Amino acid sequence: MNQRAPFVPTPRGPTDHDVRTQIVDAATEFFTRYGYQKTTVSDLAKAIGFSKAYIYKFFDSKQAIGEVIVANCLKMMTDAVDQAVAGVPSAAERFRRMFKVIVETGTKLFFEDRKLYEIAATAAGERWPACRAYEAHAAKLIAHILRDGRELGEFERKTPLDEAANAIYLVMRPYLDPLLLQYNLDEAESASAQLSSLILRSLAP
Repeated sequence: MNQRAPFVPTPRGPTDHDVRTQIVDAATEFFTRYGYQKTTVSDLAKAIGFSKAYIYKFFDSKQAIGEVIVANCLKMMTDAVDQAVAGVPSAAERFRRMFKVIVETGTKLFFEDRKLYEIAATAAGERWPACRAYEAHAAKLIAHILRDGRELGEFERKTPLDEAANAIYLVMRPYLDPLLLQYNLDEAESASAQLSSLILRSLAP
């Protein structure tokens, strides 16, 4: 299946990738250390040794920088999920792996350091494009696994495909969204395994 690539904000101004990368790397470190909300573009300019006006040649706002950081994080997550399910013949096993890796990577990326969680929570709360694309990627993968499972005879076929896929997505959503995942951290690993088993039992032919 051709997966839809996660959203990556369009560069503004000069396309000097080295400078853009330098700004994003510095911003990632700064946001992680001090928090997204408390950091200003002026803070970043001082830390990098650029003028504020020079940074604005590449990014039109702090959020634009933040979107690149969030897009990079979410790409790491989608890449990890896609790698985990690639080449696995069983649709049921692909579903288990998808759910497990989503929880593992989300927990590691956004909760091992609470400062990085802050920018993820802001992005999710404000529905930044990168977050919407990540959710769409997950929903599309669920539908694809479900369709394959039906073709392989692993899953039932009575429920409309879109209805079943949407219901599964709603069950998984508390583990996709960092705003919701924060309330499920203590039992996230065991919950993903138990919910996977419950969902797969409901899909049995």
